[in-house]
Amino acid sequence: MPTAILTGQPVPGSSIESELRSLGFDVHLASNAADTETLLARAPGEERVAVVDARFVGHPHALRLGLTDPRFPLAAIPGAVTAQPAARQALTRAMARENSAGRGTAHGGAVRVKPSVEEVDSLADRITAALDADGADVHRPELGSLVAVVPTDPQTRNEARQAVAAVDDEAVRLKSAVKARDGFVTTFLISPYSRYIARWCARRGLTPNQVTTASLITALIAAGCAATGTRAGFVAAGVLLIASFVLDCTDGQLARYSLQYSTLGAWLDATFDRAKEYAYYAGLALGAARGGHDDVWALALGAMVLQTCRHVVDFSFNEANHDASANTSPTAALSDKLDSVGWTVWVRRMIVLPIGERWAMIAVLTALTTPRITFYALLIGCAFAATYTTAGRVLRSLTRKATRTDRAAKALADLADSGPLAEAAARGLRGTARRLPGVTAPAVALLGGAALVATAALTDFGGPWPLVAAIVYVLTSALAVARPLKGALDWLVPPFFRAAEYLTVLVLAAKADVNGALPAAFGLVAAVAYHHYDTVYRIRGDAGAPPRWLVRTIGGHEGRTLVICVLAVLLTAPQFKVALTVLAVAVALVVLVESIRFWVAAHKVGAPAVHDEGEPA
Repeated sequence: MPTAILTGQPVPGSSIESELRSLGFDVHLASNAADTETLLARAPGEERVAVVDARFVGHPHALRLGLTDPRFPLAAIPGAVTAQPAARQALTRAMARENSAGRGTAHGGAVRVKPSVEEVDSLADRITAALDADGADVHRPELGSLVAVVPTDPQTRNEARQAVAAVDDEAVRLKSAVKARDGFVTTFLISPYSRYIARWCARRGLTPNQVTTASLITALIAAGCAATGTRAGFVAAGVLLIASFVLDCTDGQLARYSLQYSTLGAWLDATFDRAKEYAYYAGLALGAARGGHDDVWALALGAMVLQTCRHVVDFSFNEANHDASANTSPTAALSDKLDSVGWTVWVRRMIVLPIGERWAMIAVLTALTTPRITFYALLIGCAFAATYTTAGRVLRSLTRKATRTDRAAKALADLADSGPLAEAAARGLRGTARRLPGVTAPAVALLGGAALVATAALTDFGGPWPLVAAIVYVLTSALAVARPLKGALDWLVPPFFRAAEYLTVLVLAAKADVNGALPAAFGLVAAVAYHHYDTVYRIRGDAGAPPRWLVRTIGGHEGRTLVICVLAVLLTAPQFKVALTVLAVAVALVVLVESIRFWVAAHKVGAPAVHDEGEPA
């Protein structure tokens, strides 16, 4: 149980002790700094500890924000400071310094004794100031209209209590549970009532992970309904997909409402979103084949490829500019100016087709039209959104003179997912790469991938030319990563690699022209895409990229692409379908086992909690 040390003499009528206990703290009283230091030393080292001024007046949610958020090792609000086990030593040092400053010191034989805590400023605030002086990263939550003060006399205490009474703590808490920046559908059609579902879940002890799992199950049932191929099944699928999205919003709102953030929860939320959407694509494709004898597997796979590449563009651009220092961009300035005009904000958020708009469109079209029409609309909408967002980011990158860090270059290299073949070739090409222009990396990545996909599409299945193009692709991929990815457009390298690999699988499966090849290709791309998403979420959570043995085991993007082209040359079309299925199962097993092992282990050892605010597109 976390420990709260209440410093100073209790104030008659104060509810601070009961409020701390309601937040789960074991409360101990300390009359001065020496007692506080003693109690701090006795507090369990594996638990959170907080120092709170007994005179504190404020909203319970202000205390909750300041003292219980698991994402921050150190946090403080006026009159209270807290530390998780990882930051306990920093808090102990600051406390010891404050206590030693108050011990008796000799002055001409006289001894000056520092007055007790309640006679001076707040001990908690002095500890916070000492932590700041030490360079510690102390999180201070945005309280807004919430009150958190330490009154020094009865009049200011009475004024503070009146300020507390004037603001509805629960209304503020419920409003803050909703993500500040979201799409139109989510903001106006889902969040107005999903926040109350989140509160209902919190009051019944449900966790965000349980709601996330319920959302996944609902989406899988929706996919099953779509797979029936009947109109009733399609209508039920659309309704259930919306219900799944409501639960998807609810889990994040529940996490914010109750501050139940965790590393495992962030991973589940992110990966389940992808699993739900892509499983639904598969359900639509199965339903089309069963109900109307319409083969839309190529469209389903194309939609998954396009959506995954959109996400990689977002992730790569954000990582490249995560900690880059640069001047302002005219494009960014124009974007900020447009954001100052109310209606343009919502238009710009909607045209990028975020998850709320996307799922609403899919659900309505599923219920009212056919899977083929649904996929056509999805592909057109996502293609427009991808063009809009990517063009804007390219313009920003070209007009913004950025200096990118080694961390950004490493993140892009990890997102590139280069295997042993590209690594070996890159070592021999480093000298050449240093002499080439800065745009070389994205240019050769684009040209090599485009040549490979075009060759696979324009030649007969079983011919040698895709294999030749794949060998060239290995060399161009190696040249693209032969030097650190710090160029203005180097963030385009990972999405170009993703598009080349996924589209090669799609094209070769379609050229095989055998029943079952495209579903097998869908499974393989889904397994590889999971690995790429897992890499993103590890980097986002500051957990580092997947281990190199995993990348080498599954070949890297260039190794897998080469193997698939070899199989297309050596095998017949039916054998190629079987090979794709075997590859899909093998890759899925390896990446899933390692991913689950890693995230569960990270959760058990108490890795820093994170919270993903949702997909950027």
